[in-house]
Amino acid sequence: MVYQYDDINPDDYIKSKSQVKREMHALQALGERIVDMNEKQLANIPLSEEMLDAIYIARKMPPKEARRRQIQFIGRLMREGDHEAIQAAVDKMQNRSDQHIHRQHQVERYRDLLIEGDKNAFQQLVTSYPKMDVQHLRQLIRSAQKEKEENKTPANARKLFTYIREQMEAQD
Repeated sequence: MVYQYDDINPDDYIKSKSQVKREMHALQALGERIVDMNEKQLANIPLSEEMLDAIYIARKMPPKEARRRQIQFIGRLMREGDHEAIQAAVDKMQNRSDQHIHRQHQVERYRDLLIEGDKNAFQQLVTSYPKMDVQHLRQLIRSAQKEKEENKTPANARKLFTYIREQMEAQD
């Protein structure tokens, strides 16, 4: 008998032993990431009491064999629980972190270009963020440039960075 794709029932699909092991290792890696998170991050993840207890126990253990077994236990608890929701919460948190890092790098690039005197960067910044106080921005740039010429500590460059970041966050 020749089977067609429509004849295959997804409920009858049996995972291979290798696939089960890959999923198990992925959940253990997720568990290890969760163990390394701080309290504020843990509060944003939907974890059961049993899972939280296992995480706190794993944190107290030195990175030896017992901790490895505890993380395996955390992986097993995730398989039994709602690991998709946990993974989604961790991914969302990671995405927020990536966006924050990207924003910091963007602000640093603008600040450095403005201090170097790049007129295009200035125009692009002012056009992208129209509520920005242009006069105050120019004053911060001049102060930071003077500071750089005199080899002083970059206090005004930090002020410029902070101002650009605040304006970007306020308008986004």
